[in-house]
Amino acid sequence: MRVGLSTPIVVRVPGIASPWESSGGPAELARIAETADALGFDHLTCSEHTAIPAADAATRGSTYWDPLATLSYLAARTDRIRLATSVVVLGYHHPLALAKSYGTLDRLSGGRVVLGVGVGSLEAEFALLGAEWPDRGATADRALAELRDAWGRREVGDFVVDPAATSTTAPLWVGGRTRRSLRRAVTLGTGWVPFGLAPAALSAHLRAVDLPPDFELVLSPGRALDPLADPGDTRRRLTGLRDIGATVAGCAVRATDIDHYCDQLAALIAVAAPL
Repeated sequence: MRVGLSTPIVVRVPGIASPWESSGGPAELARIAETADALGFDHLTCSEHTAIPAADAATRGSTYWDPLATLSYLAARTDRIRLATSVVVLGYHHPLALAKSYGTLDRLSGGRVVLGVGVGSLEAEFALLGAEWPDRGATADRALAELRDAWGRREVGDFVVDPAATSTTAPLWVGGRTRRSLRRAVTLGTGWVPFGLAPAALSAHLRAVDLPPDFELVLSPGRALDPLADPGDTRRRLTGLRDIGATVAGCAVRATDIDHYCDQLAALIAVAAPL
C-alpha cells in the first residue's frame, strides 16, 4: 500500500486544517512538496471550488487554491510524485478543455497527472458558473466517457488537441460516497476515492462489485494522523485501510508549524513502510 498526501495550505477545512496553514504560502508549499517527493510519497492533491457560498464557509472552509495552477507549480518543484486533483467537478468543464489543460500539465510533468473527478455537491456554485445541476450524475458519466476517449489523443473527431497527455490511458480517479460512484469508477475510471464512509459501509460497497486489475482504491484514515506522537494509532489506521483493500492511503498529518509538518511526513513514511 502506497501513501499519498492530502496537501495542506491549499485547502483549509475547519476542524481539519492546522492553524499554521493560514500563514503558509508558496515557499512552505514548495518545501512540503519537495520533502514528500524525496521521501517517496505517492501523490499530492489539490481540490476544486471556484467560490464557496458564504453560508457554507463555516463547514466547508473558504480556501481552495486553483488545482491547475497549484499542481503546475508543484510539478516544477518535484521529480517523481504524482499530481492528483481531488477532485475536479466534471460539470464545470468541457471534457476537451480538461484533456487539453491537464494533458498539457501531464506532458510538462513527465506523465505524473492523476485526474480525480467528481459529480459536485454545491448547487449554488453550479448556478454561479452556469452549470446544470439537474441530472448532473448522467452529465458526469457522459463527460467522463468523453474525457477518457480524448485523453492523450492529438486528434479527437474533427479537431486537433495539441499538446496531449503522454499516454492514451487516462488515470481517472472518481470521487464519491455512493455505490453508483464506485460503479462509475469501475466502468469509466481507474480508481475510486471515497469520502465520509465508515469501514463497514466501504466494505459493503466493495463486496458488490468486481474490481478490475490494477484498479486503485484510495482510502483515507478519516482524520489527521500524528505519527510522531502516536505511531501505534497511525499504524492501526493504515493497517485498517490495507485490510479493507486500499492500494493507496490518502493521508493528512497534524502539525504545529512547517518544520513539525515535514518531521511528521518522515515519521509517517517510516510507520507505513512495513505495510
